[in-house]
Amino acid sequence: MTIGSIFSKTSRTFHSYPSPSKLLLLCTLSGGGVVAYSEIQSDSGPPRIESNEPRKKRVVVLGTGWAGTSFLKDLDASIYDVQVVSPRNYFAFTPLLPSVTCGTVEARSIVEPVRNIIKKRKGEVKFWEAECVKIDAANKKVFCRSNIDANLVGSGEFSLEYDFLVVATGAQVNTFNTPGVKENCHFLKEVEDAQRIRTSVIDCFEKAILPSLTEEERQINLHFVIVGGGPTGVEFAAELHDYVHEDLSKLYPIAKDIVKITMIQSGDHILNMFDERISSFAEQKFRRDGIEVQTGCRVISVSDKEIKMKKKSTGEVCSIPHGLVVWSTGIGTIPVLREFMEQINQANRKVLQTDEWLRVTGCEAVYAIGDCASIHQRKIMDDISNIFKAADKDNSGTLTIKEFKDLMDDIILRYPQMELYLKSKHMLDVADLWKDPHGKEREEIDIEGFKSALCHVDSQMKSLPATAQVAAQQGAYLASCFNRMEQCTDLPEGPIRFRESGRHKFRPFRYKHFGQFAPLGGEQAAAELPGDWVSIGRSTQWLWYSVYASKQVSWRTRVLVVSDWTRRFIFGRDSSRI
Repeated sequence: MTIGSIFSKTSRTFHSYPSPSKLLLLCTLSGGGVVAYSEIQSDSGPPRIESNEPRKKRVVVLGTGWAGTSFLKDLDASIYDVQVVSPRNYFAFTPLLPSVTCGTVEARSIVEPVRNIIKKRKGEVKFWEAECVKIDAANKKVFCRSNIDANLVGSGEFSLEYDFLVVATGAQVNTFNTPGVKENCHFLKEVEDAQRIRTSVIDCFEKAILPSLTEEERQINLHFVIVGGGPTGVEFAAELHDYVHEDLSKLYPIAKDIVKITMIQSGDHILNMFDERISSFAEQKFRRDGIEVQTGCRVISVSDKEIKMKKKSTGEVCSIPHGLVVWSTGIGTIPVLREFMEQINQANRKVLQTDEWLRVTGCEAVYAIGDCASIHQRKIMDDISNIFKAADKDNSGTLTIKEFKDLMDDIILRYPQMELYLKSKHMLDVADLWKDPHGKEREEIDIEGFKSALCHVDSQMKSLPATAQVAAQQGAYLASCFNRMEQCTDLPEGPIRFRESGRHKFRPFRYKHFGQFAPLGGEQAAAELPGDWVSIGRSTQWLWYSVYASKQVSWRTRVLVVSDWTRRFIFGRDSSRI
């Protein structure tokens, strides 16, 4: 067909329509006259091109914390229509929040705009700064509302349909319904919390030095109380101690000797999730630094002037005055998830329950990662009969050691507690499970003997902690599954389905612990690293600097954080109320 005939045909087509608005002229490529057109109704809104390409599956992500950001960074967005909803338009490096409270690190140095992160992804990712107010799993919809308070035109409410929903909303502070906590305590969960604490600390000092105050009033204003002896509370206490003695004591000399820091912990020790060597060292160091640690005490109420607590050992109720209280005692479920959990019959749980593939129990298309969820690991004893049947390939009613070994890789992959049990018992070979109560090896084993051999395996089941490390690994794992969804549908890579035929599509999520840090102030830190290795001291603090700098989400934040540390070493911390 010649170019002339193409234009002639195009002209006839154009004039055959009653209105020019029904023809959309797209483009003319040099070297050939390629023309595309489609019939568009004049009242149907913006013109669009009909495409024969299949619609991409829509993935809606709620949240831009550790889990959500990790998922977005690793997801191949060209495969899906990805939309993100979050009430904050940035990712925050939360492990450094205690440093923000005292000016060691500036707030802007630990945040990265979400749009900076998603623009580097392959494919398009749409971001909406709004809060999810309802999840409708039955109709696969989420309802959202903008949290922008500015007096701007237009409705801030909208809904999004999804094919897959990834819930990564995080959690809120758990007050345990203690009276007065919400009204009179500071939390340390968000960047805004850290900024408010920073301002309040300076306010306490500025008020304490006024000439109109008595000595007792000064002592009350400079009494800082931390409720909760976990990593966040301990790190804030250490940062505050250093801030007071290295910087504020020079600026407020009359307040130097009356500052008091008290930590209240309901358990018997602080940092009780760490190795007991670290917990003991932290308590001894705090004692030397003058930080009072009161363990075995439960807070029963907080007012604007004092905090009441009950000693578990004696039942005695006592009260202490305070100038500032920081509440750091754990996490609770946010309201929108509590309502969603009622829809899916999980109302009696504290967080969303997922399976080992991070799918919310009862919702095939909904996944939950991070602090808002907990993995329900299946017990090996619940499937023991099916495992025995799958291993007994000749249907003899007994298992040989070879039959069991042939299935061992799938068992370890499906039930991680199996591997932990073998390690805890120092078993180098699964044949050790085959021995009878007298230590003699058996050639075959029946179902009752099989149950007896594995009856203690489930004792090694452990729930994962609500940490940034866990959330980041879950996000990366789920993104990997989404990237290989089609491939693994045709070629499943997971373990055998013991209750059904075939194999699972993916390998279950497996958390790898890379260690954890606890900065203790005075340029000293404690670390619990893989292999039961505990490190404490100044060298560990420098390891902490290295690890936290390397884990920043971008080179921009990495440079800013390192420059903040350098500034602090040279000039000290900034005490201005900005």
